[in-house]
Amino acid sequence: MNRNVLISGASVAGPALAYWLGRHGFKPTVVELAPALRRGGHAVDFRGATHLTVLERMGLLPELRRLRTGGSPMRFVDERGRTLLRLPAEFAGGEIEVLREDLARLLHERSLPHTEYLFGDSITGLTETPTGVQVDFERAASRDFDLVVGADGLHSNVRRLAFGPEENHVRHLGYYAATWQLANDLGPGKGSVAYNAPGRLASVGADHRDPTRAGAFFVFASHRLAYDRHDPEQQKRLIEDAFSGLGWEVPRLLASLREAPDLYFDSISRADVDTWSRGRVCLVGDAACGATIGGMGTGTAVVAAYVLVGELARARGDHRAAFTRYENRLRKYAKGCQAGGGRTGKFLAPATATAIRLRNAALSRPLLLNTMLKLGERVSTVALPDYPAGPRDVRLSPRISH
Repeated sequence: MNRNVLISGASVAGPALAYWLGRHGFKPTVVELAPALRRGGHAVDFRGATHLTVLERMGLLPELRRLRTGGSPMRFVDERGRTLLRLPAEFAGGEIEVLREDLARLLHERSLPHTEYLFGDSITGLTETPTGVQVDFERAASRDFDLVVGADGLHSNVRRLAFGPEENHVRHLGYYAATWQLANDLGPGKGSVAYNAPGRLASVGADHRDPTRAGAFFVFASHRLAYDRHDPEQQKRLIEDAFSGLGWEVPRLLASLREAPDLYFDSISRADVDTWSRGRVCLVGDAACGATIGGMGTGTAVVAAYVLVGELARARGDHRAAFTRYENRLRKYAKGCQAGGGRTGKFLAPATATAIRLRNAALSRPLLLNTMLKLGERVSTVALPDYPAGPRDVRLSPRISH
């Protein structure tokens, strides 16, 4: 019946999958490279009927509404701090915006009663057999599973092992993005303040819950860079080089970067995989069809988890039929959402001073702004089947390994 399912990744898609697998009577195990749930990260949003329907079916809406940030309005300024453009909270924050850390924690808690978590470990080998997949781990002993799901993001380890090298599936979109935490010298306020130079964006906003803290968000245009993804000091030097010589608050923000312990740095890229499954291995979320920023990846991941598990249950564990129906139902939808990621860098950090002025002028028009908001809601909508599942209040002893 293919009931034992290994999931790689414990951010959003992985715990969402584990939650639904448990509801439908499967036995999920989640392996995560980090030693515990990852802290920090930027805010994520949900928008439109499809996202909210899945969250309601998970029973998460009341808690997410309690945790929501209230949105993140954005103000663009010139070098002297004079306002050039204001964007409302709903432009970036959708109908519900929460911190990624809060969402991951909530999904983890809801999946715990029926999920085994293996923190601080990683998959090193996948060997398909006539009845399952033999999985080798970096630390744990090898084990056999019926199915394996890669829910491990744009740089998916499962995709690399089962589908081939990352360069065959991930395309650089010409920009890099960075976030980190710093002390709040802005005083009370809501939202963020942003400054542009050609090909660069530097912004800072007060923390939603701790008024003594703030978050920096930088974006810059660049060809593909060669760097170590696990070396934050090297990444800090790349950011400093990209923003050297700029005015406004950039020197102060760069000074805070030197001591920042929690830097996030990555290219703005997109994943395109010809088929989302291969044998008994399947991909979900950004691993299958993601974009670093602006591709509605969080909402798409939650929807994909719901549909994949629903189709597995409907097919009584027949992974071939389920994987095919899952991809047929969601591929067009996911690619439509993903398309926004290709515009994100150009929108946040236009290449020329003229392009910056044109963006500011266009988005100062309420009609165009409203049209863009409505377009985002349409793109994020797809018809959802109703997959009957067990009760939400199943309580078993959680299984956690470290």
